[in-house]
Amino acid sequence: MTTTPTVLAVIPARGGSKGVPAKNLAAVAGVPLVARAVRACLGAPPVTHVVVSTDDAAIAAAARTAGAEAVQRPAGLSGDTATSESAVLHALDAFEATHGRTADVVLLAQCTSPFLTSAEIAEAAGRILEGAADTAFTAAPSHGFLWRATDDGAEGVNHDKAHRPRRQDRAPEYLETGAVYAMDAAGFRTHGHRFFGRTALVVTDPARVLEIDDPHDLARARALAPLLDEPVTPRFDDIDAVVLDFDGTQTDDRVHLDAEGREFVSAHRGDGLGIAALRRAGLPVLILSTEQNAVVAARARKLRIPVLHGIDRKDLALKEWCEAEGIDPQRVLYAGNDVNDLPCFHLVGWPVAVSSAHDSVRAAARAVTVTPGGSGAIREIAGWLLGPDLHLPAASPGAVPNA
Repeated sequence: MTTTPTVLAVIPARGGSKGVPAKNLAAVAGVPLVARAVRACLGAPPVTHVVVSTDDAAIAAAARTAGAEAVQRPAGLSGDTATSESAVLHALDAFEATHGRTADVVLLAQCTSPFLTSAEIAEAAGRILEGAADTAFTAAPSHGFLWRATDDGAEGVNHDKAHRPRRQDRAPEYLETGAVYAMDAAGFRTHGHRFFGRTALVVTDPARVLEIDDPHDLARARALAPLLDEPVTPRFDDIDAVVLDFDGTQTDDRVHLDAEGREFVSAHRGDGLGIAALRRAGLPVLILSTEQNAVVAARARKLRIPVLHGIDRKDLALKEWCEAEGIDPQRVLYAGNDVNDLPCFHLVGWPVAVSSAHDSVRAAARAVTVTPGGSGAIREIAGWLLGPDLHLPAASPGAVPNA
């Protein structure tokens, strides 16, 4: 009987960070960095176990929510001078003591590389498992001309400055990305560092190389996420409740006024259909709005769902509602469109932006609709959860009240 090799992914994630406070909990595309790293590791087929090494209770909780184990890192290994190798060795010891099994391959995956992919992790582990190498790491090809400053000017590092060959005539060099390292576990214990024996390159796309060290890096990551992340939408099993902003989400964000100052907005019948289907499927649905407006209340009555409006702190109201309903915020889908929705985005597990949302909101979202607010975006979200037909019986097109 063949035994499946034990491949342990270790993610070091200290609580302290000078460049970006609480960096490893900072969200990119609506997901904390530590959770992005955990998900990438869990998605790699060779990986059998994922452990986050941390000294921070909030990071440990986020790691467990994402599906990893958490190992409490001792204070002696949590300072600025502690090496990543020391954290990996401690986590390796803790894992083997807890599970009573020896790891065959150990991986070091970094939270600060937000665009690390499961495929890259799988390839790195595979090089070790196949016996092709003792260590492996991700690297990006580079044809850049490097220079160093000298006392009398500058000199070429990887080239003769008097000879400038064309790009196609130069063999590529490779930049270590810092995203993931794979090591034979026994060899790592013997040598105590991440490079020993035969080392293999796992070549990655240079466009995905980004290491977050300061707020500017974090801003770049958030801007790039919609371009680099694979589109992900939630399933019905991922969600326990749906909370909806109103203006700009269920409307096109415009307001019409008559001569008496009365307000009118336009709603989309498809959204009403989607909300009715969600309600019928047993998902609690709530409208949460900053505006104190009779229109919002009237729409909620029409849809037969509860509404909280005239709310200054939507995140506090949402938290209180979740506590009263016994719903974990991480199991809530919140759909919004503008900056007053961002505190709620940071609270829930599935922040969703409509396609017409403000740029900062789309950057913070875990998923973005194709449809603009007020044009059927909520119908689209219902389709994610229930399927495109909203599970309506084919012979009963009138089963859902006209909304």
